[in-house]
Amino acid sequence: MRPEGLAPLFSSAETLTGVGPRVLQFLQKAIALPPGITDPRVIDLLWHAPHSVIDRRAEPALDEALPGTIATFAVRVTKHSGAPRNSKAPFRVTCEDETGTLTLVFFHGDPRFISRQLPIGETRYVSGRVDLYGNSLQMTHPDYIVEPDKRDTLPLLEPVYGLTAGLSPKVLQKIMRQTVERIPALPEWQEATWLGERAWPTFSDALRSLHVPTDTDDVSPGGPGWQRLAYDELLASQLALALIRQSHKAQRGRQVTGDGRLRERILAALPFPLTGAQKRSLTEIEADLASASRMLRLLQGDVGSGKTVVAMMAMAMAVETGAQAALMAPTEVLARQHAVSLSDLAEATGMRLALLTGREKGKPRREILERLEAGDIDILIGTHALFQPDVAYRDLAIAVIDEQHRFGVHQRLALQAKGHDGGANVLAMTATPIPRTLLMTHYGDLDVSKLDEKPPGRKPIKTTALPVSKIEKLLDRVRVNVTDGAQVYWVCPLIESTGTSELAAAEERAAHLGKLLPGKVGLVHGAMSGRDKDAVMAAFSAGDLRVLVATTVIEVGVNVPNATIMVIEHAERFGLAQLHQLRGRVGRGDRQSYCMLLHSDRLTETAEKRIAALQDAKRGDDGFWLSEQDLVLRGGGEILGSRQSGVPVYRVAEVPGAQDLLEAARDDARLILERDPGLQSERGTALRHLLYVFECDEAVRLFRAA
Repeated sequence: MRPEGLAPLFSSAETLTGVGPRVLQFLQKAIALPPGITDPRVIDLLWHAPHSVIDRRAEPALDEALPGTIATFAVRVTKHSGAPRNSKAPFRVTCEDETGTLTLVFFHGDPRFISRQLPIGETRYVSGRVDLYGNSLQMTHPDYIVEPDKRDTLPLLEPVYGLTAGLSPKVLQKIMRQTVERIPALPEWQEATWLGERAWPTFSDALRSLHVPTDTDDVSPGGPGWQRLAYDELLASQLALALIRQSHKAQRGRQVTGDGRLRERILAALPFPLTGAQKRSLTEIEADLASASRMLRLLQGDVGSGKTVVAMMAMAMAVETGAQAALMAPTEVLARQHAVSLSDLAEATGMRLALLTGREKGKPRREILERLEAGDIDILIGTHALFQPDVAYRDLAIAVIDEQHRFGVHQRLALQAKGHDGGANVLAMTATPIPRTLLMTHYGDLDVSKLDEKPPGRKPIKTTALPVSKIEKLLDRVRVNVTDGAQVYWVCPLIESTGTSELAAAEERAAHLGKLLPGKVGLVHGAMSGRDKDAVMAAFSAGDLRVLVATTVIEVGVNVPNATIMVIEHAERFGLAQLHQLRGRVGRGDRQSYCMLLHSDRLTETAEKRIAALQDAKRGDDGFWLSEQDLVLRGGGEILGSRQSGVPVYRVAEVPGAQDLLEAARDDARLILERDPGLQSERGTALRHLLYVFECDEAVRLFRAA
């Protein structure tokens, strides 16, 4: 149960005055809600931080007012100038102080209402933008008009929030002022020394200062209050990941210690020796499998670094003990590619390999399932089909999950649960090098192995950028190279033309190239059936087709060593990591390969830097370096925020210095659990509040179950 003191934060926004069904709909549109939440709560409103502030603290005399600035004046009302009937002229109110005169201007205002607000002879505080009209000082539609005894209701520093159509600033500000009153006093979960060194306020004061600022720094992400909240959020995230990791480590694993005979046969069948990185990763995997804890390891490797061989060796460790292994891929194309590429190694070692996807139906599927349950299949390769309810393994010891970011946690657990003795060991793989920030924020529950070397003999891919205005020259070059025996990938960002988009469509490009190279051009895109895609890919792999026009379905897994040219049309529309992945489809043979980045004639500064990074002579083929450049170019919001697929949504942690705060939070979380693994101490109890505040549900469930 959530601590009682947090109840006000998690009450519905409808409990606030002025929030009825209509306003609630506006709030739903204006405020970023966490996954699974449809109706805003008080806590969601509090995390809707202002993006700037209006400073009304300047209170000059009228003769000192600076035109074009926002200021607050104490004035006496001297005259009303009503517009003639049916006139479009504004209603004017003349005011004065001891030094000068100010005219307040109201267009389409109700004269009776304005007269009641500004009665002649009385003093009022007015605040807004002051301008010169001719030689006269005037203020059009003052933001605030208040009586002297209500002076403290005028916000001298007014927070400015993101809005939506129908939701006015004043309505939202009234709501926000109520949410601030709901902020409870909470036990301090940060160490006093850490707070004192940084002059950070308490959590409650920091949250309050966002919405009722007393200084412009209060609404700055670099200010002490916002930095405090950012660190709280990062610590909650790191502590949650550490608790989940601690739970995994505590679970009894399936110990796997093979005799090495199958691995020796694999090594003998390989045309090249293992790299140092591959050997290091296999040593780490072997140690995990031999331990009493369940393995949960991420193998990340750049394009062409040899992840598949490492996976095969890991699966052989299971088969050496008489157990089974499974390899799950996100798409049928990739699953079949794995089955083809591993079949030779399986045959050389005597391991029995089978493929199971959604396409296998009826009798063929039943036969595979019967063989699997009887133990007549050593390695099963497939898609989501691998963890369906009717799929039973005789003894699954290792589950390899390729491109694991394309699967949810529940899908990983469903396959893992197919193993005996508390579940199979898991080796997750990704061909997308992950920036260190993401490793800490999203993969903190995994041990990580890194393949940062490439097998010997791989030639760097020559990368060239050229504007779309030179496409005819490029088409001539492609035609000449195809005539000389080369094979070409041509990637387009869309399947078909929208009629209004300037992007080249894959279908249109395939038709164009087909006229230049009749009978030699194929097309693959995501809307095609698996059978049709496989037929085109098979024809391209066999060399019957010389050019493959495709959308990004070829980003991972497709392996055609004879393909030496990659053309990426509208390269500026792709992310840096995706461009690197696409480029990695060539350069798999012993011939020199080329990547042509075809871009629009006018590039943004970011697009220019992205393309320049890929062409960098020293590091342009290093996916790990490129992933860090991608982080820099996209900014913290893209990496730490919801726009990066699969990454936790941070409410306030997108701040200057987030990397340093994140590293400190990771170290703090590790120390906390070393000293107090059950969060039972005084600080541990306070940290439970922190996990509830930031809704780290999985971690909360773990310590509640303890």
